[in-house]
Amino acid sequence: MSTRWIKPGECKSLAVLVETVIGQILLQHEAPICLELDIDTDIDVPANAEQVVQLLSSLVTQSLEEMEGGGDLTVTAVCTSSGVELELADTGSAVEDRSKRLPMIAASMGASLSWQNCPQGGGAVTIIFPRQSQNRRAAA
Repeated sequence: MSTRWIKPGECKSLAVLVETVIGQILLQHEAPICLELDIDTDIDVPANAEQVVQLLSSLVTQSLEEMEGGGDLTVTAVCTSSGVELELADTGSAVEDRSKRLPMIAASMGASLSWQNCPQGGGAVTIIFPRQSQNRRAAA
């Protein structure tokens, strides 16, 4: 049986893009990860899809490195007046105890990253895509 993944350039929904990218990464991860997605399917991909895939892949990989024995990964997204916020929260170590590598692709999209500890333990990174990223995508 062959699986056909959606190509990022064909994807308009952020929820579908996130699920596709993370699904592929989790298939290669040895430890069990419980994935929870809370993203409205009406939220559009907030920037160039290929760049979003690169950024998401990098951050999910960092998250999984914190959960070598397994854990939970929760991904949420909301639209705000200033853009789209996409958060990845995991049950790994606290943010001050981990290596937080800043993917260079974030800067090229005008996205900013903010790390914080989760109240139940673990860490989270929030990607903030400014509304102008959406305008750049439409103009491209």
